[in-house]
Amino acid sequence: MLHRRALLALPALLLARPAAAVTFPDRGLTQGGFVVGQAAPGTRLALDGRAVRVAADGAFAFGFGRDHGTTSVLAVTQPGQRAEERRLSIARRQWQEQRISGLPPAQVTPDEETLQRILRERERLGAARATDSALTGFAQGFIAPATGRISGVFGSRRVLNGQPRQPHYGLDFAVPTGTPMLAAAAGRVTLADSFHFFGDLVVIDHGHGVNTLYAHLSRIDVREGQMVAKGERIALSGATGRVTGPHLHFSLSWYQVWLDPQPVVLGA
Repeated sequence: MLHRRALLALPALLLARPAAAVTFPDRGLTQGGFVVGQAAPGTRLALDGRAVRVAADGAFAFGFGRDHGTTSVLAVTQPGQRAEERRLSIARRQWQEQRISGLPPAQVTPDEETLQRILRERERLGAARATDSALTGFAQGFIAPATGRISGVFGSRRVLNGQPRQPHYGLDFAVPTGTPMLAAAAGRVTLADSFHFFGDLVVIDHGHGVNTLYAHLSRIDVREGQMVAKGERIALSGATGRVTGPHLHFSLSWYQVWLDPQPVVLGA
């Protein structure tokens, strides 16, 4: 009888093994959350049907957008085994509202020529954020790119000159012009240029679709294609683009999904 019970339990144990081979902290299971985890080498993952790159050593990353629903499904397939689905509960968050006045009207409602420039820049930024490299800088942890008062947070609903606009998808550090900006993690520079809204900006690919963005800079000290180390100076802060004063706008994303950088670089 005991032998038969053990045989009956065996399939359940086999199904449980793929999930047990994938570990990550629960704190990232929230709207805007960022998850870095570890899987057994050779494991294949997919989040809501989208493949998740897994490094040779098993490191992986994914994230959830500001308005993500309350559930997500992670499919786990170990070598030689069937896929198992793990249902994830995604915590909802409450978002602040931020009202900003005094912006030049052209920065809030651009003319047709400027709008065309914005659309071209949006395509360039989207291409940079779509980078899917095998780099693993994301797995080595992140540091804050600057030290200063937080003047804007991720996810806040923005009202510019009295007009509702899209949410804020970054973390703002109120620092004086000329403050050194540091790479939050090791990676490769995929974009270093001047944009209408972002001003002078830098985007760094940290691997597996994870990238960071640094905007409103007064000077850029890196070039596209350059490898940078965590903590390396990449630029100086400024007040270029759509701003009311000098600060760093810092963003984190997983491919095209904007994530909340605050718990990643400043802790809970």
